[in-house]
Amino acid sequence: MMAAFGLILSCIGIDRLSASPRMTFDIIQLWDGIDIVSIAMGLFGISEILINIEETTTAEIIKTRIRNLLPSLSDWRQSIWAILRGTVLGFFLGILPGGGPTLSSFGSYAIEKRISKTPDRFGKGAIEGVAGPESANNAASAGNFIPLLTLGIPGNAMMALLFGALLIHGMRPGPLLIKDHPDLFWGVVSTMYIGNVMLLILNLPLIPLWVKILKIPYGVLFPLILVFCLIGSYSVRNDIFGVLVMIIFGILGYLFRKFDYEGAPLLLGFILGPMFELNLRQSLLFSRGSFLIFFARPISAVAITIAIILLIYSVISLFLNRKKRTNPSIADH
Repeated sequence: MMAAFGLILSCIGIDRLSASPRMTFDIIQLWDGIDIVSIAMGLFGISEILINIEETTTAEIIKTRIRNLLPSLSDWRQSIWAILRGTVLGFFLGILPGGGPTLSSFGSYAIEKRISKTPDRFGKGAIEGVAGPESANNAASAGNFIPLLTLGIPGNAMMALLFGALLIHGMRPGPLLIKDHPDLFWGVVSTMYIGNVMLLILNLPLIPLWVKILKIPYGVLFPLILVFCLIGSYSVRNDIFGVLVMIIFGILGYLFRKFDYEGAPLLLGFILGPMFELNLRQSLLFSRGSFLIFFARPISAVAITIAIILLIYSVISLFLNRKKRTNPSIADH
């Protein structure tokens, strides 16, 4: 349901094929669609503030000495598979046009929570919920360079800026980039390794400094979070409309959390929506409305078949579980 809601939200704005406004309600600010920054900060930032304000218990400030911050062997055992899954997922989502760190992070978190035997730990400090998304985030950032440097296709806005910068300097990304400018290509590859090592060297000594944020009283921390969210949503388009959208989604995110609806699928649907809709409509126009075009290629046919099987399995499992709840004698047998 939340993913479908995200798909609907992604349709707001100018239609890419017909260039006509959709679901804008004569609000000119909606012609460019809703910005993902405002949605994300509303769903996960403002809603978090509202949830914590609602708490009646007084939170105590941590006064213990900060030590043993590096991962232990137990932490490695718990997170190693999450790291590997996140790396693989992030890499392949980074290669896909439209994919990126945001999509891969939320996708990895959703997968880890889904396959975990104790999903209730997520959101309360589960190390798999941190290691998996961060690995996916890093892998996607590197994977974004593959379609840019080899095919000349920028996968997101950041890669588009880099694409323009390379053109300004007379370097056209594409199949001939490695041949014509090997120094640039291998320079990018080497800087990724050097950058990760430098981040490791810089961040490890600074871990105690970052953890000291936990000592900030809630009365000071929450207003700061709110200010940063307001500045972030306003700075995207320098428009107060983005702030209004963030506040609306903050209230919606608060209600979603109160009624146990996940916000991550909404964001995933919103990110994938434009790419999904554009390719779906282009394929149907090419095939004159025949859905058989999606089964014309082996990869597409296998992927869609697996998706249909998983969907049917989910519906059957939901039906059987509901039947067991309504008729306990079935569960006993």
